[in-house]
Amino acid sequence: QVQLVESGGGLVQAGGSLRLSCAASGSIFSINAMAWYRQAPGKRRELVAGIGSSDITNYADSVKGRFTISRDNAKNTVYLQMNSLKPEDTGVYYCNAQIREYSSSGTYWGQGTQVTVSS
Repeated sequence: QVQLVESGGGLVQAGGSLRLSCAASGSIFSINAMAWYRQAPGKRRELVAGIGSSDITNYADSVKGRFTISRDNAKNTVYLQMNSLKPEDTGVYYCNAQIREYSSSGTYWGQGTQVTVSS
């Protein structure tokens, strides 16, 4: 059974930095795209950044130039480096991955990690 486990969230002041990690485990044959989403209170979940198997990346306009997504295929891990954080970056951050298992494939979500940016 595939699991995604996030870590690295916390409380930080505006202008600070955090680095999120998401490790996939289980019967994984390969991982295609990986991404980070976030959900602020009372708002819909939104895509923050994505990275394909060929390391092509895409970002929400609101985080371009401040956030960097990367992946370590040997560790089945995706990272999100967040710099120059703003209060509006506050929310629960979720990892998402398109994973091919040995007998099936699917899209998986982590449990979420809270990021709070104080002004």
